[in-house]
Amino acid sequence: MEATTKFKDEGEALVQLAEAYKKIDREIKKVIIGQQEIIDQLLISLFSRGHCLIVGVPGLAKTLLISTLAEVLDLKFSRIQFTPDLMPSDITGTDIIEEDMGSGRKSFRFIKGPVFANIVLADEINRTPPKTQSALLEAMQEHKVTAGGETHTLQEPFFVLATQNPIEQEGTYPLPEAQLDRFMFNLWIEYPTFKEETDIVKSTTSDYLAKLEKVMTAEEITVFQEAIRKIPVADNVIDYAVQLVGRTRPENPKAPDYIKNWINWGAGPRASQYLIFGAKTRAALQGRFTPDINDVKACAVPVLRHRIVTNFNAEAENVNALQIVEKLMSDQQ
Repeated sequence: MEATTKFKDEGEALVQLAEAYKKIDREIKKVIIGQQEIIDQLLISLFSRGHCLIVGVPGLAKTLLISTLAEVLDLKFSRIQFTPDLMPSDITGTDIIEEDMGSGRKSFRFIKGPVFANIVLADEINRTPPKTQSALLEAMQEHKVTAGGETHTLQEPFFVLATQNPIEQEGTYPLPEAQLDRFMFNLWIEYPTFKEETDIVKSTTSDYLAKLEKVMTAEEITVFQEAIRKIPVADNVIDYAVQLVGRTRPENPKAPDYIKNWINWGAGPRASQYLIFGAKTRAALQGRFTPDINDVKACAVPVLRHRIVTNFNAEAENVNALQIVEKLMSDQQ
């Protein structure tokens, strides 16, 4: 669908998106207290056609936030609890033998799995073996599912949010770097402030029940996604994004000495692409028609954090990926 089928032009679509963003934010805040940055980054990823990997300890309302987002956007929501015995067909679906009672003939019929939804929550994705992880990651990349020799197209928009628990790592199957790279953002949910936690306790221990209004439909989201893709970006903004990603690579002659000392592998070209997609979407949500370097900077941490591989030197000096990305941005003004 082209943006012009819904609006006069892309400019009008972007104006409407900025207004809709305010309404979405207002509705989500009826249920979710705090976490403004996480909400913004989730919306940026959704409208950029990306996916998110969310890391946070239990009880920080990850599932509630995602299900609330799906309800406000009037999207089909599906939750998959990843466990060691989960099979790929439990995610994608399976063929069953069906008998026609009239003719007696038997045929295969495909039963769709939970991946056939607009928003899929992959809860604790690192608790299932790589074979099952890859079934979901293929759907993320291709927006299609192949079963029994037939290809089934997933309904748009298709948005995957995978969660990981940072506390327990025994008996888990960490995502390989190549699979981590398919996630646009890596978001870390922090503990709420004292005031936020007080408000959370008050609202969740009473009989208050928020009534959410649907702000947007799946069809409208695809229109906005198309409009965002057509946003122009200045060359200096693209140069900044590419240079920032390039400086994460130890073999780059322009990389700082601390990068060569702390990092084994830097981010690939997909990081540059996602920085620009994120910058475009952030600008659009704020009612601007083109992004600037500050938009790239705002997306740098969630885009780069999971794409750089630190080495023993970094571990010995107690330096993590977040600190390296922040140091890079402070150096590259």
